[in-house]
Amino acid sequence: MVLALCLSLLTLSTGVRADDANTELTQLRLVRIDDGVYLSAAVQFDLPELVGEVLEKGIAVYFVAEAEVYRERWYWWDTKVASAARHMRLAYQPLTRRWRLNVSPVPISNAGFGASVAQNFDSLQEALEAIKRIGRLRLADAAAIGDDPEHAVVFRFRLDTSQLPRPFQIGAVGQSDWNISVERSVKLPMEKGP
Repeated sequence: MVLALCLSLLTLSTGVRADDANTELTQLRLVRIDDGVYLSAAVQFDLPELVGEVLEKGIAVYFVAEAEVYRERWYWWDTKVASAARHMRLAYQPLTRRWRLNVSPVPISNAGFGASVAQNFDSLQEALEAIKRIGRLRLADAAAIGDDPEHAVVFRFRLDTSQLPRPFQIGAVGQSDWNISVERSVKLPMEKGP
């Protein structure tokens, strides 16, 4: 009986801790410009202390933002008309004492960065602000999306623990400190861009 009570208290405390991550989506917009349809988003989260310590030791941390646009059909499931992803690798450079953020449309591997854009920041806070703003994520050509005034959009943002070094992947299992994620499914109006 006592063991069951302890286990239930343990699961309750870890459940509450997962909610403390405070990851939320504060902005989501679809904009149509002549050359395509773009998504902009803003995510708000507090970096857990454990993740900050790992970053300061020079271990890279990966974030992923994904978006999917669906066309509604009354006779069947909705059909996906576009999708895009933005992969971000954040690492501390101890020699220069700067933060480096690599951004790519494909997963960034340790073997090489492939086609990625890199930015350097003087502080961790500046680098995190850049990660939290997903600007102009190109989803598709305007013709592929269609002329509907509203579209169903699924947006996901998460800390990708699958790309951490193996000891951290094992240690991250079941720890809410590594849980930075948000997913939202909404109907968005299509805005006209400049």
